Amino acid sequence: MTYRITFVHKDSRFNPYEQITHLGGTSGGPESRPWKISQQAAIRGIETGQWSFYINSGNRQINVVVGINRFGKKYLKTQADANEPDRLLSLPDCC
Repeated sequence: MTYRITFVHKDSRFNPYEQITHLGGTSGGPESRPWKISQQAAIRGIETGQWSFYINSGNRQINVVVGINRFGKKYLKTQADANEPDRLLSLPDCC
């Protein structure tokens, strides 16, 4: 399943690789429902092929991928981001 991310939940950490704790959005289709999962669950879902995620930027979709920081910790970022998850961090903070 493919899901659009429309918000993230950030904690107060300064490190951009550790700020996002959860992400969420609304499932598509006629029975549109809100969803929210932890970043770690999303990483597992991407790595196992169970889920894929994207964000909208302007009029294009940008896929979300798993990155690894210099300390070996996995995090989410978009394919258009260099190292830090800038586009995900720019999404609204919710719940």
